[in-house]
Amino acid sequence: SCSYQRFVNCYRCFYKLQPQLTRSIYDQFISQLQVSIKEEIQEVKNEGNLEGLFSSLDKIVEEAKDREEPAWRPSGIPEEDVRSTMVPYFLKHRSYLRRVLREKEEENRKVAESVLMGRDRIAELQQLIQARQQAWQ
Repeated sequence: SCSYQRFVNCYRCFYKLQPQLTRSIYDQFISQLQVSIKEEIQEVKNEGNLEGLFSSLDKIVEEAKDREEPAWRPSGIPEEDVRSTMVPYFLKHRSYLRRVLREKEEENRKVAESVLMGRDRIAELQQLIQARQQAWQ
């Protein structure tokens, strides 16, 4: 293999004296390196709780399979990232506030009409009272 040839090139003098032993040392070195790497990966997984994170990531990927729009990705420009996230929210909120404002204005208009009708009725009753009072005197 290519990696064995590089190993031999590094230890050429030793390889010329005992090629079998060089191959054995190489095989042992590679197997220990693989074990060491696997242990290191497992340690990183355990320290960072990567198993839980990977399972939650798998769940997110599974849930996103049916979505048609692409997932949000940061652009690297914080202002644009905030704008792309916040502007739709603020536009939706502004639309909601406008709708609530229209409803409150309509409600206030109806209350103002009923107040005016009540004042007119009070004025009519006051005139009626005065007319009856004058008629009685």
